[in-house]
Parts: sequence; structure tokens; C-alpha cells
Amino acid sequence: MDKNSGQKRAVHYLYPPVEPFDQRMLDVGDGHSIYVEQSGNPSGLPVVVVHGGPGGGCSPAMRRYFDPKYYRIILFDQRGCGRSRPHAAVEHNTSWHLVSDMEDIRTTLDIDEWIVFGGSWGATLSLLYAQSHPARTACLVLRGVFLMMQSELDWFYGGGAGHFWPEPWKRFKDVIPESEQGDLIAAYHKRLFSGDHATEVKFARAWASWENALASVYSNGTGGEAPAEYARAFSRLENHYFTNRGFLEQDGHILANMEILKGISGYIVQGRYDMICPPKAAHDLATAWGEMAHLRIIRNAGHALSEPGISAELVRIMDDLARI
Repeated sequence: MDKNSGQKRAVHYLYPPVEPFDQRMLDVGDGHSIYVEQSGNPSGLPVVVVHGGPGGGCSPAMRRYFDPKYYRIILFDQRGCGRSRPHAAVEHNTSWHLVSDMEDIRTTLDIDEWIVFGGSWGATLSLLYAQSHPARTACLVLRGVFLMMQSELDWFYGGGAGHFWPEPWKRFKDVIPESEQGDLIAAYHKRLFSGDHATEVKFARAWASWENALASVYSNGTGGEAPAEYARAFSRLENHYFTNRGFLEQDGHILANMEILKGISGYIVQGRYDMICPPKAAHDLATAWGEMAHLRIIRNAGHALSEPGISAELVRIMDDLARI
């Protein structure tokens, strides 16, 4: 179930970028329309790519993990982000709305079952989808596992990760008055939803910069300044979901429902030095999953999809699955 893996193939083994053969806006109700695209082989093995955040949006680089001769690659922007509309909107935007949207995409594209590929929050949503629709999930390929648990939020927004990265942590918390620093998710929520656009952008950039600073094992601790509207959508959506604990019935909801996935294979790729989503969640998930789980811990890797060892292992897994 659990084996270590190094950097077995280099980043240049990523597939060359391919252009979509289908792009559309899908009306999913509640005033939301989501962006959906297909690329690769129209008759190939379907794989749906579930981006992170919440609020990160998909990107053309996400197509490069799949051999376009073998795969029908489906990307989409979740509600409120990327090219989906309305932008940065949190109304009618919960985990269960997103699960329903994925099922709408599958039926609209006339797909019987598909591989579900997701990282970080995308791993969370992939697992929730599979537990809701196991008969439609051929297998799961997950990276940088996040289980939407309070302990994970406490680690990242309560000071745990800050012990390793005190400089960006200080920048993140010091824009908030000391009297409110005991609950930074709540303090940022007040400002990200203030109704004043300039205030929302200012704190959205601070929120996004804290996460970006810790994404790569090669980071120097600076997260950069994200474009205003991207940062606003990303940070509002993340904060909305974390404030509401992912809209799950209980803490540990995913682990409590792993029996549903006992017959479905799962491939889990995890950076050993992931500061955003520490490896314990991936290990706990693989343990609960049992013999159908294949956990690969990548040494010298952090959280980012672009980490060389993580990219290499994901491409290798997808190559193997294409040829089964």
C-alpha cells in the first residue's frame, strides 16, 4: 500500500500542450455557468481534472499529464472562479453543488465512467464525488491530499506551518489586528467579504501570498502578488469553504465514508515536505482505503503540482493506466 518514490522522470516528460477540441459554458442552475473543455482523443479514456483551491481554476498546463493519443481530457472551472460565472460568487456554492456539477458534466458529455484526477482541494472534491458516485468512478489519482478536517485548518491557519515559515507567517497575520489573530479565518472573512473592492483585493492578495509562499519545497518564502481578480476569487472561495468546514456533515467525513471506495483503486502522490497539506492526511487516507490504495511519497517535494518528482510520478501513473 505504501511505498516511497523518488524523482523517477524529469519534468520534460510532461506531454506537449494540446489545444481543446471542445470548449463550452454549461448552465448548472442557481445562476451559475461553468467553463468546461475537452482535449486529447475524443474517443479516448475519459479523465476529469479537478483543480485546487477552492477557487484556483484550471489551466492549460493541467492537460500535460496525459498522453493525448490515449486520453479524453476534461477540465473545468468550479463555480465562481476561472472562466465560470458569476466570478468570485459564493452564493449556491458548496461542496455538494460542485459534486452535482461534476455529474452534470459527465452526463452532458455522455461519459459512462471516468478517471478522477485531483490535487489539494481537488483531491477533497474528487473523493467526495467518488463517494457520491462510485459507479461512475473508474479510479482516483490524487496529489497533495487535503481531507477538509479541522486539524488541517489549524495547522495552516493556526500557526503550525508558521513554525517552519515564520517570515511569511508574520506577513500573513500582521495585516490583521492582534486582537483578531486568534481566528485568522474569521478575521480574513470579515475583510474578504467587506463589500469594498479595494479592501477585498488587499486581503485576498495577502491570503493567496501566504499559501503561494509555501507551495514549493524550493520556495524562498515569497508568495508574489497575484492578479487582483484572480486573488479575490481564489481567496474568497477558499475562505468561504473553510469558514463552513467544507459543508461536510462531520469532521472526518471523508475518512468515515471510505468503505464506499473499497472496490475502487486509488493512486496517491504526496510530497514528503508538503507544508500546506502535510503527509499525515495522505497516510491516513491510504490506511483507511486499504489494499486498493497505492501511496507514493515523493522525497524532496512540497505541495505544488509542478514539483519535478510529483509531476514525474503523476505522468508515470497516467501512462501506466492508459496501457492497462
